[in-house]
Amino acid sequence: MKYSKQRELILTYVQNTKTHPTAEMVYNNVRQKIPNISLGTVYRNLNQLCEYNLIRKISTPNKIDRFDNVYDNHGHLYCHECGKVEDISEEIISSVCDFIADKTNYDIISHDVILVGICRNCKKKRR
Repeated sequence: MKYSKQRELILTYVQNTKTHPTAEMVYNNVRQKIPNISLGTVYRNLNQLCEYNLIRKISTPNKIDRFDNVYDNHGHLYCHECGKVEDISEEIISSVCDFIADKTNYDIISHDVILVGICRNCKKKRR
């Protein structure tokens, strides 16, 4: 992949955040350093970075893709109310995969897990 300052800033932002940003969040951050960057350029670069396995795309139930700096196997929790995305550790996911493999007699070779629920903060707001 050819070097570009735009791509470097996009990658650096995604790698240094734990929020699983949307393309628009990345765009708003990078635009502070490169004011004339377009949202289309951000989308193209995010997709290229995914193709090169430098970041990971997470498809959420609300159809707005999020991006993850952690490429190893793990799952995600998605808050149905606020849209927050959090990681689920590989340890937890592995135990679920082992359970499913045992019950179905499948050899699980990969997974893409996103569980939908309501986060701690949204539950507090409901009370």
